[in-house]
Amino acid sequence: MKFILLSLTLLLFGCNEVDKNKINNVDNPEVVAIEFFNALYNEQNIKKAASVCSPKLSRIILHYKSPKAVARHLFNMSYDKVEITPDDSGIKVREQFNSSAIITVYFDGYYQDERLKDVKRLSLVQVDDKWVIDKILKDPF
Repeated sequence: MKFILLSLTLLLFGCNEVDKNKINNVDNPEVVAIEFFNALYNEQNIKKAASVCSPKLSRIILHYKSPKAVARHLFNMSYDKVEITPDDSGIKVREQFNSSAIITVYFDGYYQDERLKDVKRLSLVQVDDKWVIDKILKDPF
């Protein structure tokens, strides 16, 4: 009897567990962009970052095998710890084009005790009511 109760308890609590390799808040393109970079730079979780990318971009990201390699090769940015904020003007873009958005993201962080600031732009598209990162755009400056 104890075995059955233990099994049912584990099953019940196991079903409610959140997947740590997946970003679940995909309703807002700004949040998706921030969570993508947060997973990559602060959490060091490449699978979580790839979970909000288009199949093509996801394949490229997973090819590098480590978050540091993605940061170095795709973004040319390395951080030990970084604060990531979206540009407020991205909201206007989203209102004009319901199924696509271009999000500008600002980085302010440290790498080997040196403060670094940077800007990146991402193109996101809406697929099945979920926002996914489709392209990494060229540096705006």
